[in-house]
Amino acid sequence: MKKTAIAIAAIFASAALSGCDLYPPYKVYSQRMEGEAELAKANYSKQVAVQEAIAKNESAKYEAEAEVTRAKGVAQANQIIGDSLKGNEAYLRYLWIDKLDKAEGKGQVIYVPTEAGLPILEASRKPQ
Repeated sequence: MKKTAIAIAAIFASAALSGCDLYPPYKVYSQRMEGEAELAKANYSKQVAVQEAIAKNESAKYEAEAEVTRAKGVAQANQIIGDSLKGNEAYLRYLWIDKLDKAEGKGQVIYVPTEAGLPILEASRKPQ
């Protein structure tokens, strides 16, 4: 019995001593693996940031194209309206008079241009 106990103690002692010899290389290996893991994480984070920047760039391009398309539509509509109003002074005068008739602020002062294009200022203003 004593022999087996001594044998078991010897095995544990040799394992402990060999473990002391193996610990420093394991520590180096462990640190190397941690460094590689951090490097992989940093590379992945960089790729994510690059992809997000590319997506923002493409989004800005499409938004700019949409704005240009909208502006072209507005310009075309303005051209159509402007062309339809050329030479239609009677219709424009009718719209102006109609707007004056429907004005919300009854009794408000309206400056009417004269033949020279200048309004008669305060000549017949109603007393308040």
